[in-house]
Amino acid sequence: IQLLEGLVTSGLRRIELTSFVSPKWVPQLADAEELARTASVPESVCLSALVPNAKGLERACGTGLREVAVFMSASESHNQKNINKTIARTLQVFEEIVPVALAEGLRVRCYVSTVWGCPYEGAVDPGRAVDLALQLIELGCYQVSLGDTIGVGNPRQTRDICDRMLAVLPPEKLALHMHDTRGTALANVLVGIERGVRDVDASVGGMGGCPYAPGAAGNVATEDLVFMLEGMGVATGVDLDALIAAGEIAERIASIFPMRPYAIEQRFALRTPIYTESAAYGHMGRQTETVTKTFRAANGETVTREVRLFPWEALDCVEALKVEFGL
Repeated sequence: IQLLEGLVTSGLRRIELTSFVSPKWVPQLADAEELARTASVPESVCLSALVPNAKGLERACGTGLREVAVFMSASESHNQKNINKTIARTLQVFEEIVPVALAEGLRVRCYVSTVWGCPYEGAVDPGRAVDLALQLIELGCYQVSLGDTIGVGNPRQTRDICDRMLAVLPPEKLALHMHDTRGTALANVLVGIERGVRDVDASVGGMGGCPYAPGAAGNVATEDLVFMLEGMGVATGVDLDALIAAGEIAERIASIFPMRPYAIEQRFALRTPIYTESAAYGHMGRQTETVTKTFRAANGETVTREVRLFPWEALDCVEALKVEFGL
């Protein structure tokens, strides 16, 4: 709730609050109903949540949410791994639950993952994603969010995918959901914006990932996205300082993800890095990396940031990622 309040204070108007997945598989989200009922936001703010199936939708109904999101993949293998269904069966489930959600007065959005590439199949035919997007819009979803789940996309590929999509759907029906595994998320987002897409998913602090996409980083950081757009003269309506403060709340709550480097500079009025050191070492049979960055502040003081980076599989360990600040 404290994090939600911070995000609302920053000026964000669309926030995905939780996910109504099975508590058996994701016990951390067992309080989804309680959280959704407790959350209180201004009328101008729309809260949504993921619903994987009819049971998830049933739990979401009556909580006060105005929007839900369903999700699937453009690649068969990832769809099987992620939601234990074929693409065909997933669409059948959507045919059952989307009309129910609409009848309940809920808007429905859909995420399509692995559009840019799949961790199991490699390259994915963009035509597959186009066909799925058309079916989902026809079914009643007001928007399809296209996901680069493993962060392999490049600007030329993004231009091609956006052009294919925009040839058959208006831009308001599309959104981009770019993970930042290789540091190319912002570049891909910029291409999408230049092609006409105006909705971009982002994650405070760049947190997140996918348990069925080993090694994938989180979604593009909301702070980075706002910083870029405002610097380009694009008004976002978001207060960057308040957003960074919300990121600090998220960091304290989760304590397992690092803030984006620019956010640290913004917070401590820091300038050019003095040095960066990197050394790889093994832990529990997994390859990890320790990165140390030291910055000099405007007043001459320094701050050192140490981050131990682990692949997604290790993030269930509280000590998997340690961030220390010293002024």
